Amino acid sequence: MNRLLPHRAAAATAAIVMCFGLAACSSSDDSSSDSSASTPSSSATEEMDEAMGPFGAGCSAVPTEGEGSVDGMADDPVATAASNNPLLTTLVKAVTAADLGDTLNSAESLTVFAPTNDAFAKIPAADLNALLADKAALTKVLTHHVVEGELSPEDVAGEHKTLAGDTITVEGSGEEFTVGEASVICGNVDTANAKVYVVDSVLMP
Repeated sequence: MNRLLPHRAAAATAAIVMCFGLAACSSSDDSSSDSSASTPSSSATEEMDEAMGPFGAGCSAVPTEGEGSVDGMADDPVATAASNNPLLTTLVKAVTAADLGDTLNSAESLTVFAPTNDAFAKIPAADLNALLADKAALTKVLTHHVVEGELSPEDVAGEHKTLAGDTITVEGSGEEFTVGEASVICGNVDTANAKVYVVDSVLMP
């Protein structure tokens, strides 16, 4: 029987080593799991973006109730949402003249830099009326304000291709952005199919 003792000791030692090995693997797996759990997912980033909400001094002029409010606009596609906002009546008139309403409403995902009524008022009346009467030129100007995909405040800075086929450059960060000579006065406004950044000047191609 004494001869069996070394074998039993060796077996016991091997079992102990295996146990430590399994414990180490388990610890490693737990650590890996914890690490992946602490990494923000894309959905979490989207939730943070939504929680941020609209920003900018111009947002104070947006209605607090009704279809033209921030909550009301979120329920409708972008052209319809804009038509309910009193800040954007001239833009809606231009979109209607260019027959772009259905195009914008049916798009899957857009970012729209939306000039206010005051932005259009900076254009001399004769020039604005001429633009509204020229469907091809008007379409080019309006589509110059639209980018594919919904750009969050974290992603909006940079150079982006517009639906007009050219590019625009957005500069800034946080809650301060410019698009060319225009400033974003109310950003990160959601509609059913678009992100809207309201700007104080019309962007010319």
